[in-house]
Amino acid sequence: AFRRAPGEEAVSDLPGFETGEWWVQDAAASLPARLMGDVRAKRVADLCAAPGGKTAQLAAAGAHVTAVEISPSRLRRLKENFARLKLEAEFVGSDLMRFEPETPFDAVLLDAPCSSTGTIRRHPDVAYTKDDEEVRKLAEVQARLLGRAADLAARGGMLLFSNCSLDPIEGEDLVRAFLISRTDFHIEPVRPEEVPGLEDAISPEGYLRTTPAMLRRETPEHSGLDGFFAARLRRAS
Repeated sequence: AFRRAPGEEAVSDLPGFETGEWWVQDAAASLPARLMGDVRAKRVADLCAAPGGKTAQLAAAGAHVTAVEISPSRLRRLKENFARLKLEAEFVGSDLMRFEPETPFDAVLLDAPCSSTGTIRRHPDVAYTKDDEEVRKLAEVQARLLGRAADLAARGGMLLFSNCSLDPIEGEDLVRAFLISRTDFHIEPVRPEEVPGLEDAISPEGYLRTTPAMLRRETPEHSGLDGFFAARLRRAS
């Protein structure tokens, strides 16, 4: 049976957790919502939303968030998290491909299901559980989801695509192919001042690509972050 070392506490037992003062989120996972800029009073869709860290960021920043999640159990967890955090959002239990809002959104966040290879520093087994075929299949799913997410963005609106994969097939290659097929979208490059301390994570094209070796601090225990990919896209007006 798992036993905690002396002095270790469950996250739920830490001060402020039950009262909703904070939530758990890897530093890299917090970047996509930050890259959406000032979302106050904007209608924002968070697609594939659970467990809801990015959803909470957007709601706490003042956005009118619509959180879409296909899994009933994950949607239930998302609602429970929001109740604890005392935040508000509209929750929609739906397959993204069948989600039909009445009006398009000012901004859309799609943090897509992926191979999760960026979490290797916390889950070293991931290098042995995902093969090339599975990664390709996941990339195909992401491409379909991205195409649908694009349709939900209003003219002039933002589309932020992200995932925690280290494979370009699920990141740079996928977005390049999307931009060829959707000429009504263009890249809005990430700027160095938006990611202080992670300027090296910005690619020449303006994508964000973090790796577990980045964000070095005083000790190994406090260094590093998940590998993450993010592309900020803008729909033509």
